[in-house]
Amino acid sequence: MCSLKLGMIGLDTSHVSHFTKVLNSPEHENHIPGGRIVTAYRGVPSADFEASYSRIDRFSSELQSEYGVELVGSAEEVAERSDAIFLMSVDGRVHRELFRRIAPYGKPVFIDKPLAVDSRSARDIAQLAERYGVKWMSCSSRRFSASFTEELERTGEGDIIGADMYGPMPLEPTQPGLFWYGIHIVDMLYRALGQGCTHVTATTGDDHDLVVGVWKDGRIGTIRGNRMGNKTAGGLLHRTASTRFVDVERSSTRAYAAAVGQAMQMFTTGVVPINPAETLEIVRFIEAANESRATGGKTVVL
Repeated sequence: MCSLKLGMIGLDTSHVSHFTKVLNSPEHENHIPGGRIVTAYRGVPSADFEASYSRIDRFSSELQSEYGVELVGSAEEVAERSDAIFLMSVDGRVHRELFRRIAPYGKPVFIDKPLAVDSRSARDIAQLAERYGVKWMSCSSRRFSASFTEELERTGEGDIIGADMYGPMPLEPTQPGLFWYGIHIVDMLYRALGQGCTHVTATTGDDHDLVVGVWKDGRIGTIRGNRMGNKTAGGLLHRTASTRFVDVERSSTRAYAAAVGQAMQMFTTGVVPINPAETLEIVRFIEAANESRATGGKTVVL
Protein backbone atom coordinates (compact mmCIF):
# COMPACT_ATOMS: atom_id res chain seq x y z
CA MET A 1 0.00 0.00 0.00
CA CYS A 2 1.29 3.48 -0.90
CA SER A 3 1.89 5.54 2.22
CA LEU A 4 0.50 9.06 2.04
CA LYS A 5 2.50 12.02 3.26
CA LEU A 6 0.11 13.72 5.67
CA GLY A 7 0.27 17.28 6.95
CA MET A 8 -1.24 18.84 10.06
CA ILE A 9 -2.16 22.48 10.65
CA GLY A 10 -3.00 24.01 14.03
CA LEU A 11 -1.33 22.20 16.93
CA ASP A 12 -3.37 23.52 19.86
CA THR A 13 -5.77 20.62 20.50
CA SER A 14 -5.39 17.21 22.13
CA HIS A 15 -6.72 15.72 18.90
CA VAL A 16 -3.29 16.45 17.41
CA SER A 17 -1.83 13.82 19.73
CA HIS A 18 -4.69 11.32 19.34
CA PHE A 19 -4.71 11.48 15.54
CA THR A 20 -0.93 11.33 15.13
CA LYS A 21 -0.65 8.41 17.52
CA VAL A 22 -3.03 6.16 15.57
CA LEU A 23 -1.40 7.10 12.26
CA ASN A 24 2.31 7.09 13.13
CA SER A 25 2.46 4.25 15.68
CA PRO A 26 2.08 0.83 14.00
CA GLU A 27 2.07 -0.82 17.43
CA HIS A 28 -1.01 1.12 18.56
CA GLU A 29 -4.02 -1.13 19.08
CA ASN A 30 -6.17 1.11 16.86
CA HIS A 31 -3.47 1.89 14.27
CA ILE A 32 -4.76 3.25 10.95
CA PRO A 33 -2.39 2.32 8.08
CA GLY A 34 -1.87 4.12 4.80
CA GLY A 35 -0.14 7.33 5.81
CA ARG A 36 1.98 9.23 8.33
CA ILE A 37 1.98 12.75 9.65
CA VAL A 38 5.29 14.02 8.31
CA THR A 39 4.98 17.80 8.38
CA ALA A 40 3.04 20.32 10.46
CA TYR A 41 2.47 24.02 11.03
CA ARG A 42 1.79 24.99 14.63
CA GLY A 43 -0.43 27.90 13.67
CA VAL A 44 -1.04 31.08 15.66
CA PRO A 45 -2.66 30.54 19.07
CA SER A 46 -5.82 32.50 19.84
CA ALA A 47 -4.91 35.04 22.53
CA ASP A 48 -8.45 35.06 23.99
CA PHE A 49 -8.83 31.28 24.12
CA GLU A 50 -6.92 29.48 26.89
CA ALA A 51 -7.42 26.05 25.37
CA SER A 52 -5.46 27.35 22.38
CA TYR A 53 -2.59 29.43 23.78
CA SER A 54 -1.93 27.19 26.79
CA ARG A 55 -1.44 23.97 24.80
CA ILE A 56 0.15 24.81 21.47
CA ASP A 57 3.75 24.56 22.72
CA ARG A 58 3.13 21.17 24.34
CA PHE A 59 1.56 19.51 21.34
CA SER A 60 4.04 21.08 18.90
CA SER A 61 6.92 19.73 20.96
CA GLU A 62 5.27 16.30 21.22
CA LEU A 63 4.94 15.98 17.45
CA GLN A 64 8.64 16.71 17.02
CA SER A 65 10.07 14.70 19.89
CA GLU A 66 7.82 11.64 19.89
CA TYR A 67 6.85 11.28 16.23
CA GLY A 68 9.63 13.01 14.31
CA VAL A 69 7.25 15.39 12.54
CA GLU A 70 8.95 18.33 10.81
CA LEU A 71 7.52 21.72 11.81
CA VAL A 72 7.38 24.30 9.02
CA GLY A 73 6.65 28.00 8.98
CA SER A 74 3.31 28.25 7.20
CA ALA A 75 0.10 26.48 6.25
CA GLU A 76 1.14 26.79 2.61
CA GLU A 77 4.36 24.84 3.24
CA VAL A 78 2.32 22.02 4.76
CA ALA A 79 0.08 21.95 1.68
CA GLU A 80 3.09 21.88 -0.66
CA ARG A 81 4.71 18.95 1.12
CA SER A 82 1.62 16.82 1.82
CA ASP A 83 -0.71 14.53 -0.08
CA ALA A 84 -3.56 15.30 2.32
CA ILE A 85 -4.10 17.59 5.29
CA PHE A 86 -5.61 17.55 8.78
CA LEU A 87 -6.69 21.10 9.73
CA MET A 88 -6.86 20.74 13.51
CA SER A 89 -6.97 24.24 15.08
CA VAL A 90 -9.15 24.14 18.19
CA ASP A 91 -10.61 27.57 17.41
CA GLY A 92 -13.31 27.27 14.76
CA ARG A 93 -13.01 31.00 14.06
CA VAL A 94 -9.68 30.52 12.26
CA HIS A 95 -10.67 27.64 10.00
CA ARG A 96 -11.94 29.75 7.10
CA GLU A 97 -8.72 31.75 6.79
CA LEU A 98 -6.48 28.70 7.12
CA PHE A 99 -8.57 26.81 4.57
CA ARG A 100 -8.42 29.81 2.20
CA ARG A 101 -4.62 29.55 2.29
CA ILE A 102 -4.45 25.85 1.48
CA ALA A 103 -7.47 25.32 -0.81
CA PRO A 104 -5.61 26.40 -4.00
CA TYR A 105 -3.32 23.37 -3.62
CA GLY A 106 -6.30 21.05 -4.21
CA LYS A 107 -5.33 18.55 -1.49
CA PRO A 108 -8.07 16.71 0.43
CA VAL A 109 -8.66 18.14 3.90
CA PHE A 110 -10.13 16.90 7.19
CA ILE A 111 -11.28 19.91 9.24
CA ASP A 112 -11.70 19.24 12.94
CA LYS A 113 -14.90 20.36 14.60
CA PRO A 114 -16.32 22.92 14.59
CA LEU A 115 -16.07 23.58 10.87
CA ALA A 116 -16.84 27.21 11.66
CA VAL A 117 -18.79 29.14 14.29
CA ASP A 118 -21.22 30.80 11.88
CA SER A 119 -22.99 29.79 8.70
CA ARG A 120 -21.39 32.42 6.50
CA SER A 121 -17.88 31.17 7.27
CA ALA A 122 -19.00 27.57 6.75
CA ARG A 123 -20.47 28.42 3.34
CA ASP A 124 -17.28 30.25 2.40
CA ILE A 125 -15.26 27.10 3.14
CA ALA A 126 -17.62 24.99 1.04
CA GLN A 127 -17.45 27.48 -1.85
CA LEU A 128 -13.64 27.57 -1.74
CA ALA A 129 -13.58 23.78 -1.79
CA GLU A 130 -15.84 23.69 -4.82
CA ARG A 131 -13.76 26.33 -6.63
CA TYR A 132 -10.51 24.40 -6.18
CA GLY A 133 -11.89 20.86 -6.33
CA VAL A 134 -10.99 20.06 -2.71
CA LYS A 135 -12.50 16.97 -1.12
CA TRP A 136 -13.25 17.77 2.53
CA MET A 137 -15.04 16.58 5.62
CA SER A 138 -15.59 17.88 9.14
CA CYS A 139 -17.05 16.08 12.13
CA SER A 140 -16.90 15.10 15.76
CA SER A 141 -15.14 11.81 16.35
CA ARG A 142 -18.15 10.66 18.38
CA ARG A 143 -20.14 10.42 15.16
CA PHE A 144 -18.13 7.30 14.33
CA SER A 145 -17.87 5.66 17.77
CA ALA A 146 -18.08 1.87 17.48
CA SER A 147 -21.11 1.39 19.72
CA PHE A 148 -23.06 4.09 17.88
CA THR A 149 -22.15 2.66 14.48
CA GLU A 150 -23.14 -0.82 15.63
CA GLU A 151 -26.57 0.40 16.76
CA LEU A 152 -27.18 2.40 13.60
CA GLU A 153 -26.38 -0.62 11.46
CA ARG A 154 -28.75 -2.91 13.35
CA THR A 155 -31.31 -4.48 11.01
CA GLY A 156 -34.76 -6.00 11.40
CA GLU A 157 -36.26 -3.37 13.71
CA GLY A 158 -37.47 -0.81 11.21
CA ASP A 159 -36.50 2.71 10.26
CA ILE A 160 -35.21 5.27 12.73
CA ILE A 161 -38.16 7.52 13.57
CA GLY A 162 -36.49 9.71 16.19
CA ALA A 163 -33.47 10.12 18.43
CA ASP A 164 -32.64 11.64 21.81
CA MET A 165 -28.93 12.26 22.33
CA TYR A 166 -27.05 13.59 25.35
CA GLY A 167 -23.55 14.53 26.44
CA PRO A 168 -21.46 17.05 28.36
CA MET A 169 -21.87 20.66 27.27
CA PRO A 170 -19.47 23.07 28.98
CA LEU A 171 -19.52 26.55 27.48
CA GLU A 172 -16.64 28.48 25.91
CA PRO A 173 -17.27 32.16 25.07
CA THR A 174 -15.13 32.14 21.92
CA GLN A 175 -17.07 29.15 20.49
CA PRO A 176 -20.66 30.31 21.09
CA GLY A 177 -23.20 28.07 22.80
CA LEU A 178 -23.31 24.61 21.26
CA PHE A 179 -20.27 25.11 19.01
CA TRP A 180 -17.84 24.02 21.75
CA TYR A 181 -19.01 20.68 23.23
CA GLY A 182 -22.62 20.69 22.09
CA ILE A 183 -21.43 19.98 18.56
CA HIS A 184 -20.54 16.42 19.60
CA ILE A 185 -24.18 15.79 20.50
CA VAL A 186 -25.53 17.50 17.40
CA ASP A 187 -23.22 15.48 15.16
CA MET A 188 -24.50 12.24 16.68
CA LEU A 189 -28.09 13.37 16.17
CA TYR A 190 -27.44 14.16 12.52
CA ARG A 191 -25.77 10.84 11.88
CA ALA A 192 -28.93 9.19 13.20
CA LEU A 193 -31.51 11.37 11.43
CA GLY A 194 -29.67 12.93 8.48
CA GLN A 195 -30.48 16.27 6.88
CA GLY A 196 -33.86 17.92 6.90
CA CYS A 197 -34.37 19.78 10.18
CA THR A 198 -36.74 22.72 9.68
CA HIS A 199 -36.81 24.45 13.08
CA VAL A 200 -35.39 24.21 16.59
CA THR A 201 -36.39 25.31 20.08
CA ALA A 202 -33.93 25.49 22.97
CA THR A 203 -34.41 25.62 26.71
CA THR A 204 -31.35 26.60 28.73
CA GLY A 205 -30.34 26.99 32.36
CA ASP A 206 -27.19 27.19 34.40
CA ASP A 207 -26.62 23.43 34.37
CA HIS A 208 -28.48 22.00 31.39
CA ASP A 209 -29.66 22.65 27.84
CA LEU A 210 -32.41 20.91 25.91
CA VAL A 211 -32.76 21.47 22.17
CA VAL A 212 -35.66 20.05 20.18
CA GLY A 213 -35.42 19.84 16.41
CA VAL A 214 -38.29 19.02 14.07
CA TRP A 215 -37.49 17.39 10.71
CA LYS A 216 -39.48 18.05 7.52
CA ASP A 217 -40.82 14.48 7.55
CA GLY A 218 -42.20 14.93 11.07
CA ARG A 219 -39.44 13.18 13.00
CA ILE A 220 -38.27 14.82 16.21
CA GLY A 221 -34.71 14.78 17.51
CA THR A 222 -33.48 16.14 20.81
CA ILE A 223 -30.14 16.89 22.38
CA ARG A 224 -29.51 17.34 26.10
CA GLY A 225 -26.32 19.10 27.17
CA ASN A 226 -25.16 18.70 30.75
CA ARG A 227 -22.90 21.00 32.76
CA MET A 228 -23.21 19.17 36.04
CA GLY A 229 -23.01 15.56 37.18
CA ASN A 230 -21.63 12.89 34.88
CA LYS A 231 -19.83 13.63 31.61
CA THR A 232 -20.96 10.59 29.66
CA ALA A 233 -22.50 10.61 26.18
CA GLY A 234 -25.09 8.46 24.47
CA GLY A 235 -28.74 8.39 23.59
CA LEU A 236 -31.88 6.60 22.56
CA LEU A 237 -32.56 5.54 18.99
CA HIS A 238 -36.27 5.10 18.27
CA ARG A 239 -37.25 2.70 15.49
CA THR A 240 -40.64 1.56 14.30
CA ALA A 241 -40.23 -1.72 16.19
CA SER A 242 -37.93 -0.81 19.09
CA THR A 243 -36.18 1.81 21.17
CA ARG A 244 -32.59 1.09 22.10
CA PHE A 245 -30.07 2.81 24.32
CA VAL A 246 -26.58 3.44 22.95
CA ASP A 247 -23.63 4.13 25.25
CA VAL A 248 -21.29 6.20 23.10
CA GLU A 249 -18.84 6.62 25.98
CA ARG A 250 -18.21 2.87 25.99
CA SER A 251 -16.24 3.10 22.74
CA SER A 252 -14.98 6.68 22.96
CA THR A 253 -11.29 5.69 22.96
CA ARG A 254 -11.75 4.07 19.53
CA ALA A 255 -13.78 6.96 18.12
CA TYR A 256 -10.65 8.99 17.28
CA ALA A 257 -9.28 6.10 15.25
CA ALA A 258 -12.62 5.65 13.52
CA ALA A 259 -12.71 9.32 12.51
CA VAL A 260 -9.13 9.12 11.24
CA GLY A 261 -10.06 5.97 9.33
CA GLN A 262 -12.91 7.79 7.60
CA ALA A 263 -10.57 10.64 6.69
CA MET A 264 -8.01 8.20 5.30
CA GLN A 265 -10.66 6.55 3.13
CA MET A 266 -11.54 9.95 1.72
CA PHE A 267 -7.86 10.75 1.14
CA THR A 268 -7.28 7.52 -0.77
CA THR A 269 -10.58 7.06 -2.64
CA GLY A 270 -11.85 10.61 -3.08
CA VAL A 271 -15.23 9.54 -1.70
CA VAL A 272 -16.46 11.98 0.95
CA PRO A 273 -18.16 10.09 3.82
CA ILE A 274 -20.35 13.01 4.97
CA ASN A 275 -22.36 15.08 2.52
CA PRO A 276 -21.00 18.66 2.77
CA ALA A 277 -24.59 19.92 2.73
CA GLU A 278 -25.23 17.98 5.95
CA THR A 279 -22.18 19.54 7.58
CA LEU A 280 -23.40 23.01 6.61
CA GLU A 281 -26.83 22.21 8.04
CA ILE A 282 -25.22 21.13 11.32
CA VAL A 283 -23.58 24.56 11.57
CA ARG A 284 -26.92 26.23 10.86
CA PHE A 285 -28.71 23.96 13.39
CA ILE A 286 -26.26 25.07 16.08
CA GLU A 287 -26.57 28.70 15.04
CA ALA A 288 -30.36 28.48 15.27
CA ALA A 289 -30.21 26.67 18.62
CA ASN A 290 -27.92 29.39 19.95
CA GLU A 291 -30.39 32.04 18.80
CA SER A 292 -33.20 30.20 20.53
CA ARG A 293 -31.12 29.97 23.73
CA ALA A 294 -30.47 33.71 23.61
CA THR A 295 -34.13 34.62 23.08
CA GLY A 296 -35.61 32.61 25.93
CA GLY A 297 -36.76 29.62 23.93
CA LYS A 298 -38.08 31.23 20.76
CA THR A 299 -38.50 28.73 17.93
CA VAL A 300 -36.00 29.47 15.17
CA VAL A 301 -36.32 28.35 11.55
CA LEU A 302 -33.23 26.94 9.88
